[in-house]
Amino acid sequence: MEAEIDAPRCPVHPGRDDRKSAAIAAANIAPDPGAIRIGDFAFARDILRSGDVRQAGAGAESVPTDNPEHVPVFFLDGEAHRARRAKIARFFTPKAIAERHRLVMERATDELLAELRRAGSARLDDISFRLAAIVASDIIGLTESRTEGLMRRLRRTLDKAIQNRSANGLVRALRGAATAWHSLRFFAADVRPAIRARRKAKREDVISHLVDEGYSDKAILIECITYGTAGMVTTREFIVMVAWHLFDNPALRAEFLAADEARQLAIIEEILRIEPVAALLHRRALAQVPASNGKTIEQGALYAIDMRAANVDEAITGECPFAIDPDRAKRMKVVGSYMSFGDGPHRCPGSQVALHETRVFVDRLMRVPGIALARAPTMTWLDALGSYELRDALVTCDRG
Repeated sequence: MEAEIDAPRCPVHPGRDDRKSAAIAAANIAPDPGAIRIGDFAFARDILRSGDVRQAGAGAESVPTDNPEHVPVFFLDGEAHRARRAKIARFFTPKAIAERHRLVMERATDELLAELRRAGSARLDDISFRLAAIVASDIIGLTESRTEGLMRRLRRTLDKAIQNRSANGLVRALRGAATAWHSLRFFAADVRPAIRARRKAKREDVISHLVDEGYSDKAILIECITYGTAGMVTTREFIVMVAWHLFDNPALRAEFLAADEARQLAIIEEILRIEPVAALLHRRALAQVPASNGKTIEQGALYAIDMRAANVDEAITGECPFAIDPDRAKRMKVVGSYMSFGDGPHRCPGSQVALHETRVFVDRLMRVPGIALARAPTMTWLDALGSYELRDALVTCDRG
Protein backbone atom coordinates (compact mmCIF):
# COMPACT_ATOMS: atom_id res chain seq x y z
CA MET A 1 0.00 0.00 0.00
CA GLU A 2 1.35 3.43 -0.92
CA ALA A 3 2.62 5.33 2.09
CA GLU A 4 0.60 8.22 3.47
CA ILE A 5 1.60 11.57 2.04
CA ASP A 6 3.28 13.87 4.58
CA ALA A 7 1.52 17.18 5.19
CA PRO A 8 3.37 19.82 3.15
CA ARG A 9 4.67 22.87 5.02
CA CYS A 10 3.33 26.17 3.76
CA PRO A 11 6.02 28.86 3.49
CA VAL A 12 3.45 31.65 3.17
CA HIS A 13 1.05 30.67 5.95
CA PRO A 14 2.95 28.18 8.17
CA GLY A 15 0.62 25.73 9.83
CA ARG A 16 -2.51 27.05 8.12
CA ASP A 17 -5.08 24.36 7.50
CA ASP A 18 -8.62 25.42 6.55
CA ARG A 19 -9.99 21.89 6.31
CA LYS A 20 -12.86 20.85 8.56
CA SER A 21 -13.23 17.22 7.50
CA ALA A 22 -9.55 16.19 7.44
CA ALA A 23 -9.44 14.56 10.88
CA ILE A 24 -12.57 12.44 10.50
CA ALA A 25 -11.52 11.39 6.99
CA ALA A 26 -8.03 10.40 8.14
CA ALA A 27 -9.51 8.28 10.92
CA ASN A 28 -12.02 6.50 8.70
CA ILE A 29 -10.81 6.19 5.10
CA ALA A 30 -10.29 2.50 4.43
CA PRO A 31 -9.35 1.23 0.95
CA ASP A 32 -10.56 -2.24 0.00
CA PRO A 33 -8.23 -5.09 1.07
CA GLY A 34 -5.27 -5.37 -1.26
CA ALA A 35 -5.82 -1.98 -2.89
CA ILE A 36 -2.88 0.28 -3.69
CA ARG A 37 -3.68 3.73 -2.35
CA ILE A 38 -2.81 6.55 -4.78
CA GLY A 39 -2.46 10.17 -3.71
CA ASP A 40 -0.32 11.37 -6.62
CA PHE A 41 -2.67 13.60 -8.65
CA ALA A 42 -1.11 12.93 -12.06
CA PHE A 43 -0.93 9.17 -11.58
CA ALA A 44 -4.49 9.07 -10.20
CA ARG A 45 -5.71 10.96 -13.26
CA ASP A 46 -3.88 8.54 -15.57
CA ILE A 47 -5.61 5.60 -13.89
CA LEU A 48 -9.08 7.15 -14.02
CA ARG A 49 -8.72 8.15 -17.67
CA SER A 50 -7.29 4.86 -18.90
CA GLY A 51 -9.44 2.72 -21.15
CA ASP A 52 -7.85 -0.35 -19.57
CA VAL A 53 -9.28 0.04 -16.08
CA ARG A 54 -12.71 -0.88 -14.77
CA GLN A 55 -14.92 0.12 -11.87
CA ALA A 56 -14.14 -1.64 -8.60
CA GLY A 57 -15.18 -1.24 -4.99
CA ALA A 58 -18.75 -0.94 -3.65
CA GLY A 59 -19.45 -4.40 -5.06
CA ALA A 60 -18.89 -3.25 -8.64
CA GLU A 61 -16.91 -6.33 -9.68
CA SER A 62 -19.69 -8.70 -8.61
CA VAL A 63 -22.53 -6.90 -10.41
CA PRO A 64 -23.78 -8.89 -13.43
CA THR A 65 -23.70 -6.68 -16.53
CA ASP A 66 -25.09 -9.07 -19.15
CA ASN A 67 -28.20 -6.88 -19.39
CA PRO A 68 -26.84 -3.29 -19.28
CA GLU A 69 -30.33 -1.79 -19.27
CA HIS A 70 -30.93 -3.24 -15.80
CA VAL A 71 -27.57 -2.15 -14.39
CA PRO A 72 -27.03 1.31 -12.84
CA VAL A 73 -24.78 3.40 -15.06
CA PHE A 74 -22.30 3.62 -12.15
CA PHE A 75 -21.43 -0.08 -12.63
CA LEU A 76 -21.05 -0.01 -16.40
CA ASP A 77 -17.78 0.41 -18.28
CA GLY A 78 -16.58 0.72 -21.86
CA GLU A 79 -19.01 1.24 -24.72
CA ALA A 80 -22.13 0.41 -22.68
CA HIS A 81 -21.23 3.13 -20.20
CA ARG A 82 -20.25 5.65 -22.87
CA ALA A 83 -23.48 5.15 -24.79
CA ARG A 84 -25.65 5.49 -21.68
CA ARG A 85 -23.87 8.63 -20.52
CA ALA A 86 -23.94 10.24 -23.98
CA LYS A 87 -27.71 9.95 -24.22
CA ILE A 88 -28.38 11.92 -21.04
CA ALA A 89 -25.48 14.40 -21.26
CA ARG A 90 -27.73 17.16 -22.58
CA PHE A 91 -29.57 17.39 -19.26
CA PHE A 92 -26.38 18.45 -17.43
CA THR A 93 -24.79 20.91 -19.86
CA PRO A 94 -24.07 24.59 -19.05
CA LYS A 95 -26.77 25.50 -21.57
CA ALA A 96 -29.36 23.35 -19.78
CA ILE A 97 -28.36 24.89 -16.46
CA ALA A 98 -28.60 28.45 -17.80
CA GLU A 99 -31.84 28.01 -19.74
CA ARG A 100 -33.80 25.76 -17.42
CA HIS A 101 -32.28 24.41 -14.22
CA ARG A 102 -31.26 27.78 -12.80
CA LEU A 103 -34.87 28.93 -12.79
CA VAL A 104 -35.79 25.89 -10.70
CA MET A 105 -32.84 26.51 -8.36
CA GLU A 106 -33.77 30.15 -7.87
CA ARG A 107 -37.46 29.53 -7.35
CA ALA A 108 -36.88 26.70 -4.88
CA THR A 109 -34.24 28.71 -3.01
CA ASP A 110 -36.55 31.71 -2.65
CA GLU A 111 -39.39 29.52 -1.35
CA LEU A 112 -37.16 27.73 1.17
CA LEU A 113 -35.59 30.94 2.44
CA ALA A 114 -39.02 32.56 2.75
CA GLU A 115 -39.97 29.67 5.05
CA LEU A 116 -36.77 30.25 7.02
CA ARG A 117 -37.60 33.94 7.46
CA ARG A 118 -41.12 33.16 8.65
CA ALA A 119 -39.83 30.65 11.20
CA GLY A 120 -36.70 32.52 12.20
CA SER A 121 -34.60 29.33 12.32
CA ALA A 122 -34.13 26.03 10.53
CA ARG A 123 -31.74 23.10 10.17
CA LEU A 124 -29.44 23.80 7.26
CA ASP A 125 -29.13 20.13 6.26
CA ASP A 126 -32.93 19.90 5.99
CA ILE A 127 -33.14 22.98 3.77
CA SER A 128 -30.27 21.87 1.54
CA PHE A 129 -31.72 18.37 1.15
CA ARG A 130 -35.09 19.77 0.14
CA LEU A 131 -33.42 22.04 -2.41
CA ALA A 132 -31.35 19.18 -3.82
CA ALA A 133 -34.47 16.99 -4.03
CA ILE A 134 -36.46 19.64 -5.90
CA VAL A 135 -33.69 20.27 -8.44
CA ALA A 136 -32.86 16.60 -8.98
CA SER A 137 -36.54 15.66 -9.29
CA ASP A 138 -37.09 18.29 -11.96
CA ILE A 139 -34.09 17.14 -14.01
CA ILE A 140 -35.08 13.48 -13.73
CA GLY A 141 -38.80 14.08 -14.19
CA LEU A 142 -40.09 12.95 -10.79
CA THR A 143 -42.65 15.73 -10.65
CA GLU A 144 -45.97 13.92 -10.20
CA SER A 145 -45.74 13.52 -6.41
CA ARG A 146 -45.05 15.78 -3.46
CA THR A 147 -41.40 16.48 -2.78
CA GLU A 148 -41.58 15.63 0.93
CA GLY A 149 -42.95 12.15 0.28
CA LEU A 150 -40.52 11.52 -2.56
CA MET A 151 -37.59 12.54 -0.35
CA ARG A 152 -38.70 10.19 2.40
CA ARG A 153 -39.20 7.21 0.10
CA LEU A 154 -35.98 7.70 -1.84
CA ARG A 155 -33.97 8.22 1.36
CA ARG A 156 -35.31 4.99 2.84
CA THR A 157 -34.51 3.10 -0.35
CA LEU A 158 -30.97 4.46 -0.31
CA ASP A 159 -30.48 3.80 3.41
CA LYS A 160 -31.42 0.15 3.01
CA ALA A 161 -29.22 -0.27 -0.06
CA ILE A 162 -26.25 1.25 1.82
CA GLN A 163 -26.81 -0.99 4.86
CA ASN A 164 -26.96 -4.02 2.59
CA ARG A 165 -23.49 -3.41 1.13
CA SER A 166 -21.78 -4.44 4.35
CA ALA A 167 -24.08 -7.33 5.25
CA ASN A 168 -23.67 -11.06 4.66
CA GLY A 169 -25.77 -14.20 4.76
CA LEU A 170 -29.26 -13.97 6.24
CA VAL A 171 -28.82 -10.32 7.20
CA ARG A 172 -28.00 -9.46 3.59
CA ALA A 173 -31.05 -11.36 2.37
CA LEU A 174 -33.34 -9.61 4.84
CA ARG A 175 -31.93 -6.19 4.04
CA GLY A 176 -32.21 -6.98 0.34
CA ALA A 177 -35.89 -7.69 0.82
CA ALA A 178 -36.28 -4.41 2.69
CA THR A 179 -34.52 -2.56 -0.13
CA ALA A 180 -36.83 -4.16 -2.68
CA TRP A 181 -39.88 -3.19 -0.61
CA HIS A 182 -38.89 0.46 -0.37
CA SER A 183 -37.95 0.50 -4.06
CA LEU A 184 -41.42 -0.76 -4.94
CA ARG A 185 -43.01 1.95 -2.82
CA PHE A 186 -40.86 4.56 -4.52
CA PHE A 187 -41.83 3.16 -7.91
CA ALA A 188 -45.55 3.07 -7.17
CA ALA A 189 -45.79 6.53 -5.63
CA ASP A 190 -43.25 8.50 -7.64
CA VAL A 191 -41.82 6.76 -10.71
CA ARG A 192 -44.88 5.11 -12.23
CA PRO A 193 -47.00 8.30 -12.16
CA ALA A 194 -44.14 10.15 -13.85
CA ILE A 195 -43.83 7.47 -16.56
CA ARG A 196 -47.57 7.63 -17.25
CA ALA A 197 -47.50 11.41 -17.51
CA ARG A 198 -44.55 11.32 -19.96
CA ARG A 199 -46.24 8.75 -22.15
CA LYS A 200 -49.08 11.23 -22.55
CA ALA A 201 -46.91 14.31 -22.98
CA LYS A 202 -43.11 14.36 -23.23
CA ARG A 203 -41.02 16.92 -21.38
CA GLU A 204 -37.35 17.84 -21.37
CA ASP A 205 -36.27 15.45 -18.63
CA VAL A 206 -34.55 12.11 -18.12
CA ILE A 207 -37.72 10.02 -17.76
CA SER A 208 -39.13 11.37 -21.05
CA HIS A 209 -35.88 10.38 -22.74
CA LEU A 210 -35.99 6.88 -21.23
CA VAL A 211 -39.59 6.42 -22.35
CA ASP A 212 -38.61 7.47 -25.88
CA GLU A 213 -35.73 4.96 -25.78
CA GLY A 214 -38.13 2.16 -24.89
CA TYR A 215 -36.69 1.43 -21.45
CA SER A 216 -38.63 -0.95 -19.25
CA ASP A 217 -40.25 0.25 -16.03
CA LYS A 218 -37.56 -1.57 -14.04
CA ALA A 219 -34.77 0.11 -15.99
CA ILE A 220 -36.36 3.53 -15.48
CA LEU A 221 -36.67 2.86 -11.74
CA ILE A 222 -32.96 1.99 -11.57
CA GLU A 223 -32.00 5.21 -13.35
CA CYS A 224 -34.24 7.28 -11.09
CA ILE A 225 -32.66 5.80 -7.96
CA THR A 226 -29.14 6.23 -9.36
CA TYR A 227 -29.48 9.87 -10.42
CA GLY A 228 -31.87 10.78 -7.63
CA THR A 229 -29.57 9.69 -4.85
CA ALA A 230 -26.46 11.09 -6.55
CA GLY A 231 -28.16 14.44 -7.03
CA MET A 232 -29.53 14.69 -3.51
CA VAL A 233 -27.12 13.08 -1.08
CA THR A 234 -23.73 14.56 -1.91
CA THR A 235 -25.13 17.97 -2.86
CA ARG A 236 -26.74 18.31 0.56
CA GLU A 237 -23.42 17.75 2.32
CA PHE A 238 -21.54 20.13 0.07
CA ILE A 239 -24.03 22.99 0.46
CA VAL A 240 -23.76 22.73 4.25
CA MET A 241 -19.96 22.58 4.09
CA VAL A 242 -19.67 25.68 1.89
CA ALA A 243 -22.05 27.64 4.11
CA TRP A 244 -20.13 26.52 7.22
CA HIS A 245 -16.87 27.84 5.79
CA LEU A 246 -18.41 31.19 4.92
CA PHE A 247 -20.04 31.55 8.33
CA ASP A 248 -16.71 30.84 10.02
CA ASN A 249 -14.63 33.08 7.73
CA PRO A 250 -16.06 36.63 7.56
CA ALA A 251 -13.41 37.80 5.09
CA LEU A 252 -14.14 34.94 2.69
CA ARG A 253 -17.87 35.53 3.11
CA ALA A 254 -17.47 39.23 2.25
CA GLU A 255 -15.39 38.33 -0.79
CA PHE A 256 -18.01 35.80 -1.91
CA LEU A 257 -20.89 38.28 -1.60
CA ALA A 258 -18.99 40.98 -3.50
CA ALA A 259 -17.90 38.61 -6.28
CA ASP A 260 -19.40 37.92 -9.69
CA GLU A 261 -20.64 34.46 -10.59
CA ALA A 262 -17.29 33.20 -11.92
CA ARG A 263 -15.46 34.27 -8.77
CA GLN A 264 -18.13 32.74 -6.53
CA LEU A 265 -17.77 29.44 -8.36
CA ALA A 266 -13.97 29.63 -7.92
CA ILE A 267 -14.45 30.04 -4.16
CA ILE A 268 -16.90 27.13 -4.03
CA GLU A 269 -14.61 24.86 -6.05
CA GLU A 270 -11.67 25.71 -3.80
CA ILE A 271 -13.69 24.75 -0.72
CA LEU A 272 -14.65 21.53 -2.50
CA ARG A 273 -11.00 20.86 -3.28
CA ILE A 274 -10.08 20.66 0.42
CA GLU A 275 -13.44 19.18 1.48
CA PRO A 276 -14.45 16.60 -1.18
CA VAL A 277 -17.55 14.74 -0.04
CA ALA A 278 -16.40 11.37 -1.40
CA ALA A 279 -12.94 10.11 -0.46
CA LEU A 280 -12.01 7.04 -2.52
CA LEU A 281 -12.53 5.66 -6.01
CA HIS A 282 -11.51 2.05 -6.73
CA ARG A 283 -10.36 0.80 -10.13
CA ARG A 284 -9.09 -2.56 -11.41
CA ALA A 285 -6.47 -2.55 -14.18
CA LEU A 286 -7.08 -4.97 -17.06
CA ALA A 287 -3.70 -4.43 -18.68
CA GLN A 288 -0.27 -3.00 -18.03
CA VAL A 289 -0.24 0.60 -19.23
CA PRO A 290 2.55 3.22 -19.14
CA ALA A 291 1.56 6.26 -17.08
CA SER A 292 3.06 9.66 -16.35
CA ASN A 293 6.40 10.29 -14.67
CA GLY A 294 7.69 6.86 -15.64
CA LYS A 295 5.08 5.02 -13.57
CA THR A 296 3.11 2.01 -14.79
CA ILE A 297 -0.47 0.91 -14.26
CA GLU A 298 0.02 -2.76 -13.44
CA GLN A 299 -2.24 -5.43 -14.91
CA GLY A 300 -4.60 -6.92 -12.33
CA ALA A 301 -3.80 -4.29 -9.70
CA LEU A 302 -6.58 -2.84 -7.59
CA TYR A 303 -6.11 0.90 -7.09
CA ALA A 304 -7.78 3.13 -4.50
CA ILE A 305 -7.70 6.72 -5.71
CA ASP A 306 -7.44 8.93 -2.62
CA MET A 307 -9.16 12.06 -3.88
CA ARG A 308 -8.43 14.00 -0.71
CA ALA A 309 -4.69 13.34 -0.99
CA ALA A 310 -4.66 14.05 -4.73
CA ASN A 311 -6.38 17.38 -4.12
CA VAL A 312 -3.55 18.55 -1.85
CA ASP A 313 -0.68 17.22 -3.97
CA GLU A 314 1.65 20.22 -4.18
CA ALA A 315 2.76 19.19 -7.66
CA ILE A 316 -0.67 20.30 -8.91
CA THR A 317 -1.86 22.73 -6.20
CA GLY A 318 1.28 24.75 -5.60
CA GLU A 319 2.17 26.08 -2.16
CA CYS A 320 -0.11 26.02 0.89
CA PRO A 321 -2.35 23.17 -0.30
CA PHE A 322 -4.50 23.18 2.86
CA ALA A 323 -5.39 26.87 2.59
CA ILE A 324 -8.40 28.18 0.67
CA ASP A 325 -7.08 30.22 -2.26
CA PRO A 326 -9.66 31.03 -4.97
CA ASP A 327 -6.87 32.06 -7.37
CA ARG A 328 -5.13 28.70 -7.11
CA ALA A 329 -6.75 26.87 -10.04
CA LYS A 330 -6.25 29.78 -12.43
CA ARG A 331 -2.65 30.19 -11.33
CA MET A 332 -1.93 26.46 -11.68
CA LYS A 333 -3.97 26.16 -14.91
CA VAL A 334 -6.09 23.27 -13.69
CA VAL A 335 -9.81 22.53 -13.30
CA GLY A 336 -10.93 24.20 -10.08
CA SER A 337 -12.54 21.19 -8.44
CA TYR A 338 -9.40 19.09 -9.04
CA MET A 339 -10.29 15.43 -8.32
CA SER A 340 -13.43 16.14 -6.25
CA PHE A 341 -15.86 14.98 -8.94
CA GLY A 342 -13.57 12.18 -10.11
CA ASP A 343 -12.06 12.12 -13.59
CA GLY A 344 -12.22 10.13 -16.79
CA PRO A 345 -15.34 8.43 -18.19
CA HIS A 346 -16.99 8.16 -14.77
CA ARG A 347 -16.52 11.80 -13.77
CA CYS A 348 -19.70 12.99 -12.06
CA PRO A 349 -22.13 14.06 -14.82
CA GLY A 350 -23.99 16.42 -12.50
CA SER A 351 -20.95 18.35 -11.27
CA GLN A 352 -21.97 21.63 -12.89
CA VAL A 353 -25.51 21.29 -11.57
CA ALA A 354 -24.18 20.79 -8.03
CA LEU A 355 -21.82 23.78 -8.28
CA HIS A 356 -24.43 26.18 -9.64
CA GLU A 357 -27.08 24.93 -7.24
CA THR A 358 -24.73 25.56 -4.34
CA ARG A 359 -23.79 29.00 -5.63
CA VAL A 360 -27.39 30.14 -6.07
CA PHE A 361 -28.48 28.90 -2.65
CA VAL A 362 -25.49 30.00 -0.59
CA ASP A 363 -25.41 33.46 -2.20
CA ARG A 364 -29.04 34.11 -1.27
CA LEU A 365 -28.72 32.47 2.15
CA MET A 366 -25.87 34.79 3.11
CA ARG A 367 -27.99 37.82 2.17
CA VAL A 368 -30.91 36.90 4.45
CA PRO A 369 -31.23 39.67 7.08
CA GLY A 370 -29.66 38.65 10.38
CA ILE A 371 -28.52 35.25 9.10
CA ALA A 372 -26.20 33.47 11.53
CA LEU A 373 -24.97 29.98 12.30
CA ALA A 374 -26.37 29.34 15.76
CA ARG A 375 -25.11 25.76 15.94
CA ALA A 376 -22.32 24.23 13.88
CA PRO A 377 -23.05 20.91 12.19
CA THR A 378 -22.22 17.57 13.75
CA MET A 379 -19.89 15.63 11.46
CA THR A 380 -20.07 11.85 11.15
CA TRP A 381 -18.66 9.33 8.68
CA LEU A 382 -20.65 7.02 6.41
CA ASP A 383 -18.47 3.96 5.79
CA ALA A 384 -20.58 2.51 3.00
CA LEU A 385 -20.14 5.61 0.84
CA GLY A 386 -16.77 6.69 2.22
CA SER A 387 -18.01 10.21 2.86
CA TYR A 388 -18.69 12.67 5.64
CA GLU A 389 -22.18 13.70 6.73
CA LEU A 390 -23.13 17.05 8.27
CA ARG A 391 -26.22 17.18 10.47
CA ASP A 392 -28.08 19.51 12.84
CA ALA A 393 -26.52 22.80 11.75
CA LEU A 394 -28.94 25.48 12.97
CA VAL A 395 -29.24 28.81 11.20
CA THR A 396 -31.20 31.74 12.57
CA CYS A 397 -32.31 35.03 11.02
CA ASP A 398 -34.51 38.06 11.49
CA ARG A 399 -38.15 37.15 11.02
CA GLY A 400 -39.86 38.72 8.08
